[in-house]
Amino acid sequence: MASLIPCPHCGMRPKEEFTIKGSADVARPAPEAGTQDWLDYVYLRENPMGRLSEYWHHASGCRRWLVVSRDSVSHDIYSVQDAAQAKGGGA
Repeated sequence: MASLIPCPHCGMRPKEEFTIKGSADVARPAPEAGTQDWLDYVYLRENPMGRLSEYWHHASGCRRWLVVSRDSVSHDIYSVQDAAQAKGGGA
């Protein structure tokens, strides 16, 4: 059986409809930040084991950005929220 993701807009959908876009916990540098800050933001990321929050794009469904809280080892999903609601703004 395929892994299913509970999209808050479309209901349970196969994971193949989604694209993982990276950590939802990494702070974006200010526009005027230096080159090294931007290089670190774009290229240097942790690869933690355990519970984490990630941006996922429901590319083959509602096309909304979501914040998925999941375990990177067991792939258990704890919560899924619309990114605009999760961060209190637009995503």
